[in-house]
Amino acid sequence: MEVFFTRVIRYRWAVIPTVLVLVAGILFGATKLTFRSDYKSFFKSENAQLQAFQEMQKIYSKSDNVAFIVAPKNGNIFTRKNLTAIWELTDAAWQITYSSRVDSITNFQYSWAEGDNLQIEDLVLEADQLDSKAIARAKRVALSEPLLVKKLISTKGDVAVVNVTIRLPGIDKTREVPEVAQDARKIRDAFRKKYPDINFMLSGMTMLNTSFPEAAQHDVSTLVPIMFLVVIFAIGVLLKSISGTLATLIVIVTSIMTAMGLWGWMGGYLTGPSAAAPTFILTLAVADCVHILATFYYEMRHGMRKKAALISSMRINLQPIFLTSVTTAIGFLTMNFSQAPPFGHLGNIVAMGVTAAFLFSITLFPALMMVLPVRIRPASNHHQDYMDRLADFVIEHKKRLLVVMTFLLLGVSAFVPKNKLDDDFVKYFDTSVPFRRATDFLQEHLSGMATIELSFDSKQSSGVNNPAFLQVVSDFSDWLRQQPETDHVNTITDTLKRLNRNMHGDNPAWYKLPDKQALAAQYLLLYELSLPQGLDINNQLNVDKSSTRVLATFTNLSSDETLKLEQRIRKKFTAMQTPFQLKMASPSLMFAHIGSMNIRSMLLGSFIALLLISLLLCFALRSFKFGLISLLPNLFPAAFSFGLWGLFVGEVGLGLSVVTGMTLGIIVDDTIHFLSKYIRARREKQMNPEQAVRYSFASVGKALWITTLVLVLGFAVMATSSFKVNADMGLLTAVTILVALVVDFLFLPPLLLLFAKRP
Repeated sequence: MEVFFTRVIRYRWAVIPTVLVLVAGILFGATKLTFRSDYKSFFKSENAQLQAFQEMQKIYSKSDNVAFIVAPKNGNIFTRKNLTAIWELTDAAWQITYSSRVDSITNFQYSWAEGDNLQIEDLVLEADQLDSKAIARAKRVALSEPLLVKKLISTKGDVAVVNVTIRLPGIDKTREVPEVAQDARKIRDAFRKKYPDINFMLSGMTMLNTSFPEAAQHDVSTLVPIMFLVVIFAIGVLLKSISGTLATLIVIVTSIMTAMGLWGWMGGYLTGPSAAAPTFILTLAVADCVHILATFYYEMRHGMRKKAALISSMRINLQPIFLTSVTTAIGFLTMNFSQAPPFGHLGNIVAMGVTAAFLFSITLFPALMMVLPVRIRPASNHHQDYMDRLADFVIEHKKRLLVVMTFLLLGVSAFVPKNKLDDDFVKYFDTSVPFRRATDFLQEHLSGMATIELSFDSKQSSGVNNPAFLQVVSDFSDWLRQQPETDHVNTITDTLKRLNRNMHGDNPAWYKLPDKQALAAQYLLLYELSLPQGLDINNQLNVDKSSTRVLATFTNLSSDETLKLEQRIRKKFTAMQTPFQLKMASPSLMFAHIGSMNIRSMLLGSFIALLLISLLLCFALRSFKFGLISLLPNLFPAAFSFGLWGLFVGEVGLGLSVVTGMTLGIIVDDTIHFLSKYIRARREKQMNPEQAVRYSFASVGKALWITTLVLVLGFAVMATSSFKVNADMGLLTAVTILVALVVDFLFLPPLLLLFAKRP
């Protein structure tokens, strides 16, 4: 390897352009990258809940939507001006690309009896010409209709929704979803300008899809520049080296370019989590360079010439930076165990970036350092810095530190079980995101976004007209309405009850299901023939009318609450002992199930990563004892951090479920560097254990706290992301890395001294 490094330095003017040209060629692959904004990208194609949801959408219509929230500042929907705004908005919403249906209180198909005739028409016609009597009728009908209240109109009549059903072709979702969002925003902005006394907001699944790439783009445009400044500060100010800072930045940039280019050539795509890969690579790529620089400057301060010091630094650090790169890559590759593909993609991109950073740090970096000017002041023979004083403190209080740190680490780690699996996909975004604010407003005034679609199958053609089947659906819908989480239930049985009442002179006593199958079939046929195009009931009935879909809307439930509700629904249906069949599906169920599955998958991935890393350390350090010793400082940081999280937060979502495997590969780095220096001092320099600990602190201590500072600040910057999945991941990772440094400074050295063999 010394021959290799000597040649890299000798042919530096050939190495630098060769590497840069190679990176430029790889970077071209990044032009092939696309961004998927569909929430379904969080699920594997074989995911049972995704398959159930897609099957439901094939049978009925798709349920992706854009929801225009209309909130007049006077708090009353039922004025001529406000109803006119909703009426015009309903008409304008049909112009949105890929819209297949628009529902509002104005185009609600109101039915009533007129003599022996059944009349069906829009609840509000020519809203700008309404008189007080027509407005009063619209208010009375809207606030008493089960299909409208808490779905399209609030119970107080102060907020309304115009719901647009979107049917995407699914050919190019990277283009289709933004098109829909753009159209919706144009309409919203136009109505805000025309009606300044009304607040117009946007929610719905399509706006959720749009928020994923927008949050990622916001992070890239704001967080990455901030993290670059953090790196410049940490290296430039702490190491006091302009040339070292410049060379490190070049390695970081080329590593990011290589990873993103390779991912593009591999046919990959970006999502919310995987778009954070550059920020991960930016932070992690610093470590290799800082360790090389720290040893390089250390050797020059102690009298070595520049070339000799650089070759010595490369030789000393080759094994530890190779091991740290491999272990970090292993940690991130375990993210492929995640049930959510975006996290696996993030792991793959970062693993490629870390590998590229290692290769560039042993080729491009030394070549750059030989080209750039370096000035180092010689060290004083009697100078004792803060790392020497810390080493003396640790050695002097080794027994006390070992006991205190053990109790502290075990004590806080005991709170890990206080964490519970909980997730709410609406809260994936913080309140700075318009979608989140709109959805919170919708939850407060009408209903949440959590839905469960229930398909009741009669198992026979035209079975939906069977009075027994209709009674089961009606009873179950009534039971659903009684649940504390329920905001709204949309069921065909409410329509049939209303039609039955209409056909009996609007007598309230006849607001019940028809008692004969032929009668129910006639009512539905008559109703269908009277509906305008685009407002049919195909979203509630399948083609042969053997099954019907009931759509239940709930408050914004967490994953745990959704799973418990699902179990309660299944238990209730089983208790009814009917010959019919019930199937359930929805995005809410998909996200609820993936969280619990992800935890189990990532525990397996973390165990495999720990096993591989431990075997690698035993082999690389040529010591089974040191391999075992390394387990404790590698395990405690994650356990301690999750214990703290359990104490102060207590909720583990989709993003946090991958943190253990991810951080395992990062926190091993400090342990490897400290152990490698300790072992080198013992084997090569024939030092006793105390001298070896002092040597480790002196040679690598400064580099460890500088790289830790960079990592902590970098992930702390990520913790400010508007995308909560990345923010939580960044915060817990930062805490874990900080704890790892404390463990490696105050727990590992006393542990080494405890098990050290005396000459």
